[in-house]
Amino acid sequence: MIITLSGLPGSGTTTIAKIVVSRFKLRLVSAGDTFRMMAAERNMTLSEFGKLAESDVEIDRAIDQRQAQIAKDEDDILVEGRLSGWMVKNADLKIWLKSPIEVRCKRIAKRDGIPLERAMRETKERGEGEARRYLKHYGININDLEPYDLIIDSSKWDGNGVAEIICSAIRLSTK
Repeated sequence: MIITLSGLPGSGTTTIAKIVVSRFKLRLVSAGDTFRMMAAERNMTLSEFGKLAESDVEIDRAIDQRQAQIAKDEDDILVEGRLSGWMVKNADLKIWLKSPIEVRCKRIAKRDGIPLERAMRETKERGEGEARRYLKHYGININDLEPYDLIIDSSKWDGNGVAEIICSAIRLSTK
């Protein structure tokens, strides 16, 4: 089974992905981990690296092509990333996590140990930059949820609750 899990920063994709892969013994392929690693290698913040990615299409393409190729070559994976639902054409189940920006920024502030105001500013900047990049480089409107089979508001439940909904969907998809 190939599953994609996507959502905006702070929606819970990384947390939920870890729970789901452990329950189904799937391999996790994370675009966010790759993006963060590339930013750290350049001693840049995510916001700074995101701005660089706006002018260097190869950054996004390298991440997205890697995910798509892994999904072609392997089974029993969960591909987690903003555009995974668009890029992994052969996915059996495509999931989008949504959550209000205030909730997402509180999570980011807590996770990163930064003030809420900074999380809000950086998240908005990052979101606007990503939206421009995806539209410019791929013709994808990040707010178009058409490719997704399941859309969950991750502010309604804790991580285990959202994971349980996804696990139920996976079980139903494999019958």
